[in-house]
Amino acid sequence: MAQQHRAHLTRHSIMVAAAEEIDEVGYEAARLSAILRRCGTTKGAFYFHFSGKQEVAHALVERYREHLAELSTRWYERGQDPLATMVGLTCDTARRLEEDVLLRAGLSLACNHVGTETDGWEFLFDDLIGRAADHGLLRPGVDPAATARLCYAVAVGTNLLVAGDPRRLAARLEESWRVLLPGLAVDGTRVAAAVG
Repeated sequence: MAQQHRAHLTRHSIMVAAAEEIDEVGYEAARLSAILRRCGTTKGAFYFHFSGKQEVAHALVERYREHLAELSTRWYERGQDPLATMVGLTCDTARRLEEDVLLRAGLSLACNHVGTETDGWEFLFDDLIGRAADHGLLRPGVDPAATARLCYAVAVGTNLLVAGDPRRLAARLEESWRVLLPGLAVDGTRVAAAVG
């Protein structure tokens, strides 16, 4: 049992070190030697858990996607209107990204390097904006498909703009929703006022 626990700790240590290195220098520039220095493990221990840098990257993406799925489920289960769910989910995720290097690296990798599909957000925006339209929450004339693409672009663009300082992500995203929602939603001012 103790050996299993140590193996789990070693694997986690490698993932944290890889995430920190990727977050600091990017996936392409991240070197195995730097990851090993950060976590203080040997190549043998590394290769016991991962076949190489790409497998660690896939593990980080998988962890990010699992976290996003869990967080999405929690926000959907709250039973709020779809726009409040969208704002709450994105801002909650942004705050977690600010604090968790594993999630930040996983998102970056999902969007830029190892993801073969969207990072999951495109589907969420389509779904939530579609539900908002079905519930009559969008202003007359607002195209739900175009609005979903715009909201997705705002979230992705905000993440890119603050990449050098992820501590600003939640505040910038909250600011974006406060500006956009009054023009998109019937009761956008109320939803925008609840942001943050």
